[in-house]
Amino acid sequence: MSSPQISNLFSLPPDNASLFYSEIHNTKIQMQITNDNARYSIVTIVDDSYPPMLKTIKDPPLVLYAVGKLSLLTQTPSLSVIGTRNPSPEAMRKIELLVKPLILNDWLIISGMAKGIDSYAHTIALGNIGNTIAVLGGGFHHIYPKQNTPLFKRISEKGLVISEYPPDTPPKKYHFPERNRIISGLSFGTLVIEAKERSGTLITVDQALDQGREVYAVPGSPLIPQTRGCHKMIQEGAKLVFNPLDIMEDWEAIGIHLAQTEK
Repeated sequence: MSSPQISNLFSLPPDNASLFYSEIHNTKIQMQITNDNARYSIVTIVDDSYPPMLKTIKDPPLVLYAVGKLSLLTQTPSLSVIGTRNPSPEAMRKIELLVKPLILNDWLIISGMAKGIDSYAHTIALGNIGNTIAVLGGGFHHIYPKQNTPLFKRISEKGLVISEYPPDTPPKKYHFPERNRIISGLSFGTLVIEAKERSGTLITVDQALDQGREVYAVPGSPLIPQTRGCHKMIQEGAKLVFNPLDIMEDWEAIGIHLAQTEK
């Protein structure tokens, strides 16, 4: 197709159509895609392997780069587990209490492979032979934080790592709020373990609410800052969770129907 034909068919401005035409005929870009496709799985929104739940959000990623078990993209039930990068000493015990029983009941755990709560959630899943998906804010060749490179390798081997950014794309500050919609969009619900009152975690919560997903928060001591975000969420209507059955019962009541509808 010529540039004017592309412009007419897709209702694109001529300049955009011309840029699109030049890029799809760019041999360097073609070679890069060929190389990426040889090393990683590439899932587009029109593929059967694209996660059905993610299609229902208002701004689903058109392309996902993946390494690991692609079958996890369609596994249910799934729960996002998120929180502060600077957790309290009690945080790991909270995850063991609330998330470990879900893992042992074949729940898929999704998080962002950041420091703190994200890393804890992935580690608990892997340590209990459970399934986990990490959603990155950059390409696979630029792991952030670098200290999580061993965790990236473990998840790649035992679970699944995905990103909407091509492998050579370094992470940018604005990528992380963008990727949060994927974390919440892949899940039946989002569980916040700990969060400060002003926290990036709350961006994911807003995304989850906008997508019509369930939101759960874990209470804690009012004396530590890592619980203030959770307390504020509970005041604003998030479900207080102190037992994994609180989440399991919601899945039985509404989650199964949601998953069937979205498939």
